[in-house]
Amino acid sequence: RGRPESKRQRPGKGEMEKSMTTFRTSREIPATAEQVFAAFSSPERLARWWGPAGFTNTFDVCEFRSGGRWSFVMHGPDGRNYPNENVFAEIDPPIKVVVQHVSEPRFRLTVALAPSETGTVVSWAQAFESSEVAGRIEHIVVPANEQNLDRLTAEVVGALGGG
Repeated sequence: RGRPESKRQRPGKGEMEKSMTTFRTSREIPATAEQVFAAFSSPERLARWWGPAGFTNTFDVCEFRSGGRWSFVMHGPDGRNYPNENVFAEIDPPIKVVVQHVSEPRFRLTVALAPSETGTVVSWAQAFESSEVAGRIEHIVVPANEQNLDRLTAEVVGALGGG
């Protein structure tokens, strides 16, 4: 009896580890998909809201097109600098932006925009190449993704004159 239980637990653990590689969240923003997408497609606007609370950005390159480079430095509230190298892997206006983070930690961020009754649902899926790395930085990534969506919402609503 004990053996089947332990066998069932092992696949469960493996599935849990695999699911820990991708962090998902979503947010409904009271704006059209085009209005939300515009906060991504304008480098000036993207620099304003990208990253967790308290961070600012300096963009070196922002080629907002499929295959385009996106190289920037995030400046933390603690004064530290965090260089980032990315490629816009896929851009499908106004419904999808896929960013491949090619510097460490390596991940692929897929942002999908879908119309809703009151605006646009932004679905955010950040898939790390390494489940070990994802597990180590989960405590940072999960709140940072929520803060990123808070900042995106403020940017979009502010541009509409509502913030």
